[in-house]
Amino acid sequence: MEILSFDIETSNVFDLRPGEDLDKYAPFDVAVAATQILGGEHRLWLSPGPDGNPLVNLTPLHARELLEYLEQMQNAGYAVCAWNGLNFDLQWLARAAGDVATASRIARAMYDPMFQFFKLKGFPVALGAVAQGLGIGMRKTMLAAEAPREWRAGHHERVCEYVLGDARMTNEIVSAIVQRREIAWITQRGKRSTVPVPRLRTVEDCMRDPMPDQSWMDTPIPQEKFTRWLAQ
Repeated sequence: MEILSFDIETSNVFDLRPGEDLDKYAPFDVAVAATQILGGEHRLWLSPGPDGNPLVNLTPLHARELLEYLEQMQNAGYAVCAWNGLNFDLQWLARAAGDVATASRIARAMYDPMFQFFKLKGFPVALGAVAQGLGIGMRKTMLAAEAPREWRAGHHERVCEYVLGDARMTNEIVSAIVQRREIAWITQRGKRSTVPVPRLRTVEDCMRDPMPDQSWMDTPIPQEKFTRWLAQ
């Protein structure tokens, strides 16, 4: 399996309180994105301004170029992956590009281990928690809320390193899941837990699976939270 992971960072500044739903602050604008082939090349996707510095937001042209690249790589046989890419990255790339149709095709054919985990356990899990659970020797270089502030402050190189680091971390996590046939994570109580994953499955395949038992949850998350944008 040739793995290509991608990640985006947004430019929207807000303070997310503990337990607050991120969607409250949507829609989001894309500042920069990164793609990384496991063991191969990486690319940063941003829009240069007249002075050569990146614009605050990715232009529709550059957003479409990124979608075209991802679809071309899928068609070439690469396993295009993103952590929570169905609910977040591709949804907001679709908006930035003004091209829901292309983004939807990519989303259905991509591998989103977070969505696969959600369909097994009924709740989401963070990239960093899984990296720790799998013993991946990589850590996030900043908090997600810091990136938009840093980007708007002109610290573009730092944010580029951060988004590229998340793409690389996703590659390492996907590779580990494939080899170990499980997803491991550190729970909010600090304990390591695992769930079997015999094989990675596309978003399209996972969407067809029934939801797990969520009766024990006070506020269960429906699948539609992840997928409703595909029909827009």
